[in-house]
Amino acid sequence: MLRSLRVGALIATSLLLSPLIAQVSFGGRPIAMLPHGPALPTAPVTVLPVVDAAALLNEDHERQAAGYKGPFRFGYNHVVDLGTEQSGIWSALRNGDRVWRLSIECPEAFSINFRFDRYVIPDGAKVFVYNDAGKWFGAFTAASSPGHTSMGVSQMPGSRITIEYHEPASVVGQGELHIDRVTHAYRDVVKLARDLGESGACNINVICPEGDDWRDQIRSVAIITTGGSGFCTGTLLNNCALDSTPYFLTANHCVGADVADWVFRFNWDSPTCDPTEDGPIDQTVSGCTLLVNSAGTDVAFVELSSIPPDEYNVFYSGWDKSGTTPDTVCGIHHPSGDIKKISHSYGPMLQTNIDVGNGAADCWQVTVWDVGTTEPGSSGSGLWNQDHLLIGQLYGGAANCANSVNDYYGRFDVSWPLLEQYLGTCGDVLPGLGDELEEPVHQDAAVTSIVGIPPLLCGATEIAPQITLKNNGDVVLTAVTISYALNGGALNVYAWTGSLLPVQTVNVTLPAIPVAQGFNTLVVSSSAPNGLADEVIANDTWQLEFTTSTPPWSMALNLTLDNYGSDVTWTLASDQNPAILYSGGPYPDLQEGMLIDVPWCLTNGCYIFTINDAFGDGICCAEGDGGYVIMDADSTLFVESDGQYTDQEVNIFCIEGVGIEEGLNTPTIQVFPNPVVDQLTIRSSERMEEIRLMDAVGRVVYQRSVAAQGTVSTVDVHRLAPGVYTLAVMVKGQRVATRIVVQ
Repeated sequence: MLRSLRVGALIATSLLLSPLIAQVSFGGRPIAMLPHGPALPTAPVTVLPVVDAAALLNEDHERQAAGYKGPFRFGYNHVVDLGTEQSGIWSALRNGDRVWRLSIECPEAFSINFRFDRYVIPDGAKVFVYNDAGKWFGAFTAASSPGHTSMGVSQMPGSRITIEYHEPASVVGQGELHIDRVTHAYRDVVKLARDLGESGACNINVICPEGDDWRDQIRSVAIITTGGSGFCTGTLLNNCALDSTPYFLTANHCVGADVADWVFRFNWDSPTCDPTEDGPIDQTVSGCTLLVNSAGTDVAFVELSSIPPDEYNVFYSGWDKSGTTPDTVCGIHHPSGDIKKISHSYGPMLQTNIDVGNGAADCWQVTVWDVGTTEPGSSGSGLWNQDHLLIGQLYGGAANCANSVNDYYGRFDVSWPLLEQYLGTCGDVLPGLGDELEEPVHQDAAVTSIVGIPPLLCGATEIAPQITLKNNGDVVLTAVTISYALNGGALNVYAWTGSLLPVQTVNVTLPAIPVAQGFNTLVVSSSAPNGLADEVIANDTWQLEFTTSTPPWSMALNLTLDNYGSDVTWTLASDQNPAILYSGGPYPDLQEGMLIDVPWCLTNGCYIFTINDAFGDGICCAEGDGGYVIMDADSTLFVESDGQYTDQEVNIFCIEGVGIEEGLNTPTIQVFPNPVVDQLTIRSSERMEEIRLMDAVGRVVYQRSVAAQGTVSTVDVHRLAPGVYTLAVMVKGQRVATRIVVQ
């Protein structure tokens, strides 16, 4: 096992990253795909002309045979005139929002991508793109293409897509969308078929062992959709300021008129070595600014419109501008627009000036690929030396799986005078941003879960938790000390022994633990793997919170819906802690009068029931006659509502006396005032022997014997925290209890 450590200098600079972090997609779901969303009319469909795929494929084969490396063409561009002003359909929602939708069909297309040549949407508005299979991209917002009024959208699988624009009532009329280009994919670049990839069989997925030493550099590589219908590859580069500016290197011959609308897809990697499986296609950034391009080294240098978000986990590759001839080299790329591959050459490397179809350029010559190759679509991909530093980008060459020789990469050292003003001056070499040093970890026992305990235990007096123990070290784990405690109480120790191989897990059942009524916190930790110090303590501890209802009391929520159940959600919580005991909703629409009956298991205490209506009109009366009641098994009514509220209604109710045994001669007590602020007076029908106060989780916060066993006594409560307490009085050997509220 390996522990990943950030280079110290880079840790310090990571705190200085630019706050302007945006991404193409901000999550959410299209309104038309909400399970209980408003009914929308069918979107009109624009059907585009059929494409002659066979003729286009023949042209592509001729270009590849001539040694043309890219861009790799996968689609045919249709010129269109589609937008919110002249196409599609608008629908008004009942809250004043409106939705525009348009479907586009490309017969027999494997996927569809397109360009908004006019992308102007106000804050709060959202754009989604989805297909008939239920897959979607979005939400795209005003921050998805910052500084631009156009935006490219990546390939959506299928031959028909729908575009949905949701405009809030507060900004109605302020947005404008227009599409001028739709790309019909006549190649299966999104891998709808089982056999992923059109690249040659000699290409190797980056997840394979050949990529093990290059995990960081792999994360810096992205496939580029150029011109709507072609693919190139490129690399994120670090700069001397170490500030995560998203500088990106690719090839000059990939540059066209629409650089600003390029789409960059990161981490399109197979999760398995063999067979190849699909990876994520939604980790994209749209748009860039062309900073430098030159045919002299076939270099193009751009700045992405947005810093790739944290969840993309990208890497900014280091570089070497010294011009020193490398001993060995590595290439990481997307051949034929395929999922990401890796290639290795063990030499010799040469310096040359050559024209392979786009003008003479100063290049590194890879005389032979010993592992893998390159193909069209690999254009612009990086070349790294034996020190994992980038030294060039792919220009072209004859290499393929049948004869993997003679590829040419524009030299980074020759390009440097054009790049220095952006990358800065800090010597001949710069390591990557986020370079990781690998340090072996031998002894590391981790607790990865606590199972077998639901959030609410009904009537339970003890638990037998089961934990998952994992060996994160690189040696066999034979012994671990497991410590656990409930509610900060006494520490219990369990000695586990066995034989656990690296990265394996085992479920361990701990001895039974008595639990207190109310809110509980169980903390479990591991230590002393194999009797030695644990080298990674950050993963040693796991915490679980749960609530017990003991003794139990049967309650129920009876909720009658109006016609818009999708607006309704509710929660039930104790007034002593924030944990949600029960929750429900949203429910189906257009089901007026539907009765929702939800059983609850509760106990002594006070509870907060909160019901919300997303539309703000309650559940009665314009949209249906709804309401709700909360009662126990004996039909005793605790809460009743006619449903006439706006956004939210909150009710507090209390249960008292659960589980108190009563008999013919059971003593009685009176307490006053209740609620109490400073001093509580207790009056008993018989002489008292002992008084106890317990908090909501059953801990004793006050206890004393009653002098001379009197029938009247007082308790000073002003130091207690506000809340609900249980008062227990021993009278003639019997326990009499009641609830008090301290204010």
